[in-house]
Amino acid sequence: MLTAVCVGTNDLAAATAFYDDILAVLNMYRTAGNDVEVGYGAKGQPPTFWVIKPYNKKDASVGNGSQLMFGAKDQNAVIAFHRTALALGGYDEGKPGLRDYAENYFGAYVRDLDGNKLHAFCINGGKPKNNASKQEW
Repeated sequence: MLTAVCVGTNDLAAATAFYDDILAVLNMYRTAGNDVEVGYGAKGQPPTFWVIKPYNKKDASVGNGSQLMFGAKDQNAVIAFHRTALALGGYDEGKPGLRDYAENYFGAYVRDLDGNKLHAFCINGGKPKNNASKQEW
């Protein structure tokens, strides 16, 4: 069972400031940390997302074809995630909007300060659910 995921950073202080703000719009908060790693999760829960300085002391790098996906409560949270990331120095990889991955799938893509690809999404966010024939998340 997957319990957490980590991304590397070359500037933990800058990454922490970035993630403190963008994850707050998704109701994730800093729940652990020290001088080499910071963990985020829901209030009162263990961290499920970590930002770390590589333990081997080499530069952090991004994975080609990898992305981190964060569930959002509604379309407004997806938009806020995207807007906040861009305001903090991240860059756009896909503006907020409906996608054809599933019925009523609304998502946005950004890169963080180290180039890691992040995706926030919701399904049926802010809309009444019609039929349950599609996968619900």
